[in-house]
Amino acid sequence: MSWITVLKKRPAYRVAFDRFDFNKIATYKEPKIQSLLNNSGIIRNKLKVRATVKNALAFIQIREEFGTFNKYIWQYTEGKTLQNSWKSLKNIPAETEVSQLMSKDLKKRGFTFVGPTICYAFMQAIGMVNDHTVDCFRYKELKKKL
Repeated sequence: MSWITVLKKRPAYRVAFDRFDFNKIATYKEPKIQSLLNNSGIIRNKLKVRATVKNALAFIQIREEFGTFNKYIWQYTEGKTLQNSWKSLKNIPAETEVSQLMSKDLKKRGFTFVGPTICYAFMQAIGMVNDHTVDCFRYKELKKKL
């Protein structure tokens, strides 16, 4: 599944999954799950749809334990953005030791579909890691902020 396919379906996902309200998603029962599996606007993978409900429940448990998911997730980088210095896109890894640790712990806590590659992409997306190449203008901008 390509990211562009998922991104193009984002508006439909937002509606189908109640604006990504994890409290609502955690309460989904079989009728709602079946309606999602019949929704042509989203990717209708039965395991992934069911994982969304399971992950919402695990997310709530992490928030209860740590106060916020933010506090939990940033512990992996000690609250700091990891600054890499890649010279080429081909040097950027798909996963790292940190994303492997994150994945393992998330799975232990009940999450599914959170392998190390997904975790690393998440880390990149939320700014836990600066993986822009050294010749990219964003690399320099982000490095200044660190």
